[in-house]
Amino acid sequence: MIEIVVDAESTAGTVRQIQEVIGGTINERWGEHTLSVDNGNAKGTIRFITFDWGVSLLEYDITFMDEVILQMDASEYNPIHFAYCLEGYCKHRFGYQDESQIKMLEQFQSVIITSRDGGYNFGYFPKLEKLAINVIQISRKQFLKKRLNNVDELNRKLYEVFLDTDHDRAYAFYGTYDLKLADKIGALRKVKSKGMIRVMQIEGLVYEILAMHIQDHDKVVLDKRPVTSLLNRELKIVRKMAKLILKDVSKDFSVEMLSIQSGLSQAKLQEGFKALYARTVTEYIRHVRLEQARDYLNTTDMNISEIVYAIGFSSRSYFSKIFKRKFGISPREYQENVLGAAMA
Repeated sequence: MIEIVVDAESTAGTVRQIQEVIGGTINERWGEHTLSVDNGNAKGTIRFITFDWGVSLLEYDITFMDEVILQMDASEYNPIHFAYCLEGYCKHRFGYQDESQIKMLEQFQSVIITSRDGGYNFGYFPKLEKLAINVIQISRKQFLKKRLNNVDELNRKLYEVFLDTDHDRAYAFYGTYDLKLADKIGALRKVKSKGMIRVMQIEGLVYEILAMHIQDHDKVVLDKRPVTSLLNRELKIVRKMAKLILKDVSKDFSVEMLSIQSGLSQAKLQEGFKALYARTVTEYIRHVRLEQARDYLNTTDMNISEIVYAIGFSSRSYFSKIFKRKFGISPREYQENVLGAAMA
């Protein structure tokens, strides 16, 4: 078992103390630091970026060769942790709790955790399990000073967590399975730009992911989450079908076809899409086709008839009608605006 004790005053210090135990090297480019490890302790990376508005991004993309216990002292650095497991799982408990109170952060689950001042957080990472964990950390005083957000619009529980700048109370929220977050975090990990543009794109996505965590918390606390009887493994199958649609929006998908391919009944498939994407299967297909059409209008010189064919529609008039309903402008007007902006 690998035991790591962290009493650092920042995310950067946390990663350096992890490095002292598991080894590896830290490289920095444009404020993005990456710890790379390939030895008997672990294989993979831990990266972090700190922004000037009291927020930092910490991402694990790593496999530990033995079980790891991460003991974090909250005396000097005690942010709010917004965590999400894209792959694998991990566990957590507060220092004042015994091991019978260990909670699991499962794949695709949104979790918010913060300790009280002087307390401890214990993180448990499994042996030989591929981990892809996204953690957004908020330093409350700096965040409230820089962003001046209307935190009073949050629900009461999260409002109190944000305003607890003296860190008097611990808080833990284990949300439901949110695959929209998985898609957004996946997009964050696929940013290909370099330099300042890369950091700016990452910062924008971090802000979106944070907003989605808060929205998820609000819906659960106010009991507004869609109720679903589907199991976690069934929700994963639904996400797989959604990604299949995204991969080839022109294909003539049907509920019956997707039901056969997924092994889920049509009723479960519809229930899963409504729970995860707030749309029926047909509505989801139409939504992604229109988004793809807008991308074509923005990035290609295809004419509208070519776009209609490329996204799987047969009627140009129907396409124009639903495009305007969704975006408030016709495809022709949209295309003219794009061309006008390019020539300006």
